[in-house]
Amino acid sequence: MKSTTVAVDLAKSVFQLAVADASWKVVETHRLPRSQFERWFHNRDVSLVVMESCGSAHHWARHLSGLGIEVKLLPAKYVRAYVKRNKTDAADAAALLEALRASDIAPVRIKSVEQQALQGLHRTRSLWMATRTSRINALRGFCREFGLVIPQGSRTGVEAMARALADPRSAIPELIRGSMKLLIEEIRLLNSASPSLSRNCPPR
Repeated sequence: MKSTTVAVDLAKSVFQLAVADASWKVVETHRLPRSQFERWFHNRDVSLVVMESCGSAHHWARHLSGLGIEVKLLPAKYVRAYVKRNKTDAADAAALLEALRASDIAPVRIKSVEQQALQGLHRTRSLWMATRTSRINALRGFCREFGLVIPQGSRTGVEAMARALADPRSAIPELIRGSMKLLIEEIRLLNSASPSLSRNCPPR
């Protein structure tokens, strides 16, 4: 088989391939489950693979690069402009070939395993911080509803709310105290985990 360019529309379990010749004409299309997709490139003379840059694209780019195939990842927002028909997997794969021919679209650099892991740590830390903030805001809202004034600042605020919950004479109804105490415990767990996560997350 002559040297070819293959556009791959990635999915969780089924992959759409558009195979183009040297004249950029689509000569084959394939719809493959994951297991077949992994084997499809063996014993084929594929010179270049193009994919949209997405969550799993970097994994597959590393896998295909290990087979000696050049891989280019294109930004998804630019590829969409080249979809000529209704959006389908086949149309998306064909659009990748058209976008690849546009010399003004710079490919995305393929991330290493370490770079992706670090990115995951940053996302995890952001999720934890957002969860912590939402829990504190919810507790402040409950306290306001029962006439309690909570000082500004996350640490002092949480400490004041914990003291109010520990005080049987405070205005917080018994019915909601258990749930509020659980939120306090969640915040404390997030606070204790945050330093170790921050050590593993150097500045971007």
